[in-house]
Amino acid sequence: MGGWASNFGPILPLQGHAAMGGCSPWAWPEVLVLLGSVWLWVGSAQPTPPGPTPPPGPQLRFRLAGYPRKHNEGRVEVFYNEEWGTICDDDFTLGNAHVLCRHLGFVAATGWAHSAKYGKGVGRIWLDNVNCAGTEKSIGDCKHRGWGNSDCSHEEDAGVVCKDERIPGFRDSNVIEVRNHVEEVRLRPVVSGGRRQLPVTEGIVEVRYKDSWAQICDQGWDSHNSRVICGMMGFPAEKKVNRNFYRLFTERQQLNYRLHSVSCTGTEVHLSMCSFEFYRGNSSAACGAGMPAVVSCVPGPLFSWAAPCCVVPHLSLLPQPRIRLKGGARVGEGRVEVLKSSEWGTICDDRWNLQSASVVCRELGFGSAKEALTGARMGQGEADGAERPGIPSWSRG
Repeated sequence: MGGWASNFGPILPLQGHAAMGGCSPWAWPEVLVLLGSVWLWVGSAQPTPPGPTPPPGPQLRFRLAGYPRKHNEGRVEVFYNEEWGTICDDDFTLGNAHVLCRHLGFVAATGWAHSAKYGKGVGRIWLDNVNCAGTEKSIGDCKHRGWGNSDCSHEEDAGVVCKDERIPGFRDSNVIEVRNHVEEVRLRPVVSGGRRQLPVTEGIVEVRYKDSWAQICDQGWDSHNSRVICGMMGFPAEKKVNRNFYRLFTERQQLNYRLHSVSCTGTEVHLSMCSFEFYRGNSSAACGAGMPAVVSCVPGPLFSWAAPCCVVPHLSLLPQPRIRLKGGARVGEGRVEVLKSSEWGTICDDRWNLQSASVVCRELGFGSAKEALTGARMGQGEADGAERPGIPSWSRG
């Protein structure tokens, strides 16, 4: 961990964060958080770019993701600086799509898509205002705002439609049926009637498969897996569930298992980031002595009204929060500020990522982070009600 250090004094420890380097006191790339319960994420193997000369700078890799997609179209994701991210659709052109399709092993592009047609990505938006002539060997050779410099949200993720003709000799494993092709996840409650609580905090875990929903075999399922699911649903923690009740219920159900051998560490922001296996062939006879995975989540303060058994204390009786979100237009988003020595300060955004943001989200009573924004996207911090450069930037050294 190291000792306490910051530009202006001691810093606030945020449990589970990656180490963050110090930021200049005059440039304020403060961290911001967007929280959400629904994710669109898909992994796939990466192609090997054609030609003997790699692109300048860090090695770039590319993949098509999203839903619905085909082998030659989808949301474009690029691996840069050891992290996958997307490309904003601002000023996007067919020339951009030509360059990206060649990265993916296709001879050319036939079109492109805007406004997250293939679903919203996760993590960084690496490129914005990209302008390619179409003949460049690498997307890095095109004009753009700089890696990681974007004012977009994932609602503007770009996609491409490539001509279904491969570059001769291009080695590619970017196919649709990849290991982590899981995007939509839900909790299906089994209690029927008008007394069902909203939001749904307990139920059978199901994943979208084609035009229906499928179950996950619970053999080997543990609390780490449940924590990831609850975080995706917008809840900060998991709790034990009455498996016997669900076993009796599911014995009378026609089940369609899709996944098994799920193994999460508990820090993942989406099920797709965990390891698991797909069932092949007749999945209705799968899972052996197991049953569908069931999860029960603990609602945060935002949904405390949904638990009639519990009495919510008056706000004046609650301890003073030591972390808050400021400057956001909606509940669950804003600039992260922390309280240290009776003074509020911000956090430098060096190495700020989804895992770090998720720690903040759960501490605030939400689930996993939806986005981890950088560059003071929601304004610089304020001290004593006025913007000025004297507000501390707490960080860990």
